[in-house]
Amino acid sequence: MRETPDTSCEVVLPDALLRLYPEAERRLTVSATNVGTLIDELDQRWPGMGACLRDSRPSVRKHISIMIDGERSALATKIAPGATVFVLTAVSGG
Repeated sequence: MRETPDTSCEVVLPDALLRLYPEAERRLTVSATNVGTLIDELDQRWPGMGACLRDSRPSVRKHISIMIDGERSALATKIAPGATVFVLTAVSGG
């Protein structure tokens, strides 16, 4: 029997997304190999969330940062099994 590699990571969502998707969880485990597949998984769980995170180019929206190990990530950025991924929204004010 062939074993499937573990591709699960922990994702932490921001308050802004939780307000738009109140049924979403702040911390969840997702199976994803890169940021693009992570966004696809979130969109499958909560339809429309993908459009909040990814634009039509496609790339991560300008006002969103997806951080893996303290580094800002793009859609193609690989996610190591067991990593914690933080989805952050821009903060502005004056």
